[in-house]
Amino acid sequence: MADDPTTPGVPARARASAPPAAGGPARSGLAAGLGAFLIWGVLPLYFPLLEPAGPVEIIAHRVVWSLGFCVLLLLVTRSWRAFVTVLRSPRTVAVLGLAAVLLAVNWLVYVYGVLNDHVVDAALGYFVNPLVTVALAVLVLRERLRRVQWVALGFGAAAVVVITVGYGRLPWIALVLAASFGTYGLIKNRVGRSVAALPGFAVETVVLAPLALGYLLVIGARGTGTFGAHGTWNSLALASAGVVTTVPLLLFNSAARRLPLSVVGLIQYVTPVLQFVIGVTVGHERMPVARWVGFGLVWVALAILTVDGLRAARRAPRAAPRPGREGSAVSA
Repeated sequence: MADDPTTPGVPARARASAPPAAGGPARSGLAAGLGAFLIWGVLPLYFPLLEPAGPVEIIAHRVVWSLGFCVLLLLVTRSWRAFVTVLRSPRTVAVLGLAAVLLAVNWLVYVYGVLNDHVVDAALGYFVNPLVTVALAVLVLRERLRRVQWVALGFGAAAVVVITVGYGRLPWIALVLAASFGTYGLIKNRVGRSVAALPGFAVETVVLAPLALGYLLVIGARGTGTFGAHGTWNSLALASAGVVTTVPLLLFNSAARRLPLSVVGLIQYVTPVLQFVIGVTVGHERMPVARWVGFGLVWVALAILTVDGLRAARRAPRAAPRPGREGSAVSA
């Protein structure tokens, strides 16, 4: 969700950067996290309502209407000054700009998958996401993984091979979703220490808005846009994409700042479980043997990570860090 907002069993440096769970903040963080993952889990039922709009047009509407909703929230919550402060930091804007690009890629591939009957592949992506985050811990933060974590990664890699060979194609939707959201979570977790959820997401939206608005104006001028051309309800559904997009992201960012990473890692499975159930029961997507075996390997990997993460969390309080060690881990 490396510093992972979505993975139990995350290495020591990432755990050190996690906010402590205590009292009210922990309870509000848990409610925010569950709310975010529940909303994301049922989105496969929402996006088909926006057709005949295609994935790119839907994402453009998500960005534009999200910007309007963010402006309203900034005014209501009196967060405008914090938003302006972030805009005045070129380095922070650049980092959030990278996060915005990753988020746009994630959105586009996800909507494409939902509209083309690949909801199960999308679910696989979010099941694989914790494994990708552990891999980012090695590649980006130079973490040393425990042997059990390497075993979990091995099961995840085997799952991809089994699905690719047995199903006849690389599960690229799942891999892109996992990589993009895992990296987005890494960036947001680190930036979240100094940037609140709403101002941060508002800046990300500002970065994407010019392209999104330009695209909508172009297709509108060509007469190929769907907004306003298929009735009032379709137009309202497209406009609601701003709320549907902004609310779970703000809840997720709030949870990532308030909860230990291991807790967020456990509750994040709500999203792919719901997506998987919707894909199989509502979308009636095919589940050949190779796909079941691949998912089974992923679930084994996640079980290993979860158990290992919980054991590590229990051991952590017993080993009191030497003076100054925690601060250096946070700033690393």
